[in-house]
Amino acid sequence: MDKKETSLEELMHLSQQGDKEAYAKLLNEVSHILRGYLINKLSGSSDVDDILQEILISLHNARHTYDKSRPFKPWLFSIAKFRLYDYFRKIYKKSENESSYLEEVSHEMTQNVTETDDEYEELYEAIEELPEKQRKIIELMKVEGYTAKEVAEKLNMSESAVKTSAHRSYKLIKQRLQKND
Repeated sequence: MDKKETSLEELMHLSQQGDKEAYAKLLNEVSHILRGYLINKLSGSSDVDDILQEILISLHNARHTYDKSRPFKPWLFSIAKFRLYDYFRKIYKKSENESSYLEEVSHEMTQNVTETDDEYEELYEAIEELPEKQRKIIELMKVEGYTAKEVAEKLNMSESAVKTSAHRSYKLIKQRLQKND
């Protein structure tokens, strides 16, 4: 593992423990990494700063879900990919070529952006293939760290419906990953 990755992991761990200085440094370093990533993906779009802000908010909301025993960058980039995917979905929602463009974006987003294992890529693809509502539930619960109750409120659903949908999503993801083995 390179020094920077270890440094980011340690900064995240310290920030989880309430170290505000470490958290500020982490956000600064992550902002530089993500800005380059977004500029590359968006080809000079003026929305880079807005999407970066969305990613940082999601990181903040989900920071308690980070497991210090796992690499930081794959966790960070999974959040970034979901926010970028949300952006593309909004932008091209009304486009006549929505399905072909989203396929292109989906392919682009599953390319290896860090040195993650193939399992991460397969997981991202499996999540992206979920129906929209199920994908949103998984994003809110597993990426952003919301509880089933909070997701139910956000999506105007019952808590039991959210839990049922999440359970079905897990089964679909598991089936997809086992099929690829």
